Amino acid sequence: MKTALSTATKTPSFALLFDDFKQITKVGLSVSVVFSSLAGYVLGADQIQWQSLFLLAIGGYFMVGASNTFNQIIEKDLDALMKRTRNRPIPSGRMSVQSAFVIACLFTVCGIVALYVVNPKTAMFGAVSIFMYTCLYTPLKTRSPLAVFVGAFPGAIPFMLGWVAATNDFGIEPGTLFMIQFFWQFPHFWAIGWMLDEDYKKAGFKMLPTGKKDKGTALQIIMYTIWMLIISVFPATGLTGSLTLSVPAAAIIFGLGMVMLVFAFKLYQNQDNKAARNLMLASVLYITVIQVVYVIDKFLS
Repeated sequence: MKTALSTATKTPSFALLFDDFKQITKVGLSVSVVFSSLAGYVLGADQIQWQSLFLLAIGGYFMVGASNTFNQIIEKDLDALMKRTRNRPIPSGRMSVQSAFVIACLFTVCGIVALYVVNPKTAMFGAVSIFMYTCLYTPLKTRSPLAVFVGAFPGAIPFMLGWVAATNDFGIEPGTLFMIQFFWQFPHFWAIGWMLDEDYKKAGFKMLPTGKKDKGTALQIIMYTIWMLIISVFPATGLTGSLTLSVPAAAIIFGLGMVMLVFAFKLYQNQDNKAARNLMLASVLYITVIQVVYVIDKFLS
């Protein structure tokens, strides 16, 4: 009886294994990336091909999951130093590096294959995203605040990736979608970096542009938020090819951007974690809602 009880205690349940799988692949982030990709696909497609849409969703999830798993393998020792990450599967000892590596490699291969079936350009951008996130952004986090700039490139690919998946073409339209999500990355991740600055410093991560929670960092957040807002409404000018935006849709997006800008100024004024958290939440709301607005506007215009 004692041996059986001991064995049962040591044997992980399916629920725990599934939870570890979700943590290693960062399911929440992966789903948000898939959402961006699907929004980009709908914007670019003249007619929705459901098989392509499904493969984009599956391939996108695999690619993001692979990037996150490689990241946690590389940073396993650093994750053990931080309160918010020490209970992740690898640093906690619940998952071996070998198991995580198998997952990452399997996800990479399956993701590239799925996206290649959609079209080769989509697979290429997906592969570039994994490479930049794993081989450039991840090691740079402990070396320079430029890590956020480098990480903004793979982070900005999903919205654009959907358009490329739908059209098999890269032009001003997907380029504009890329720039929207590119500039959005800075206020979003610097707000997170502000909130978690003390924890990040335990692992030697350099996430804030000035290295400190100061007005210099807050000012840069304001500047990038303004650029994000300008690019987000720019399609209303009619200068971005077939990617267009009606005046009412542009007004909604502009209003949302102004809300986010107000929170950025609040951070500049107060310089506290509460203001940073409000800005982070506003940024998540912004990028989600504007993608929905873009899609709805396409069908209403």
